[in-house]
Formats: sequence, structure tokens, C-alpha cells
Amino acid sequence: MLGARVALPSECVTALRAQRAQQVADRKSADDNWKGAGHGLVFTTRNGTPIEPCNLNRSFEALSIRAGVHKVRFHDLRHTCASLLHEQAADARMIMEVLGHSSIRVTMDIYTFVRLDSQRSAFNRVGEVLRNDGSEPGEDDGAADASVAI
Repeated sequence: MLGARVALPSECVTALRAQRAQQVADRKSADDNWKGAGHGLVFTTRNGTPIEPCNLNRSFEALSIRAGVHKVRFHDLRHTCASLLHEQAADARMIMEVLGHSSIRVTMDIYTFVRLDSQRSAFNRVGEVLRNDGSEPGEDDGAADASVAI
């Protein structure tokens, strides 16, 4: 997928530009020891070689712990991306293409989930329709805190 164009939030673009600047500095420091020529990789070791998957996972776990994030696998970031796009009403086909799937069914069945707060919000709206008692949408009736474990 080298050379593919993807839309990204500005925060990601900023982080990627910072990564590119770090990579340029690493390349200058490595001088003749730089092994990254022709790879075209955004993330490499300090000498330009591809990052080993076990090292990536180890670094990601350490960063997650430092950030106070509960343990997740690096691959789970794909699920998070798909779910966040889904929650923002992104078109299923677009999510499928972002993830590189050949089937919408895979995207929707495996890579999306709906967060509890989104479920509560949707059911609060359903409650407003069922109530239809003239109360204003969004009036606090305590329903926002209602959830049931199944």
C-alpha cells in the first residue's frame, strides 16, 4: 500500500511530521550505517531497518502502561479506529476501505462495537419518543445513568 493516500485528523498529521523529522535526524546520525534506503517506511529503528513486531508490541505495552491505559494489543487500535468512525456515523464502505477489507460484513461484524455511553444516548432518545409526554428532549430524568448488566 506504499503511496496510498488516507485522510487523517490534524493531530495524526502533526505526529507523523514529527516522526519524519526524527527519522531525518536518525538518518544523519547513522550516516553510513543507515540501512533504510528503499524501504519507504515511516517507522523504523534508529538505523533505518524495519521494526521487529515483538519489539513494537513491547514498546506499545510500555507506552500504554506509562499513559495509564488498560492493557490492549497493538492490533486493537484497528478496532478502536473502526468503532470511533462508526460512532461518528461514517459510512460502512468508507470504514471498510480504511481498514483494507474486501467485505463490509467483516468490518461491521468484527471491527466495530458500540460504546456503552452511545447505547445509553440512543436508548434515551428512544425513551423520549416512547414517553411522548411533552417533555423537552434532554430533560434530566435520571435515565442517563440507567444501565443494566446482561
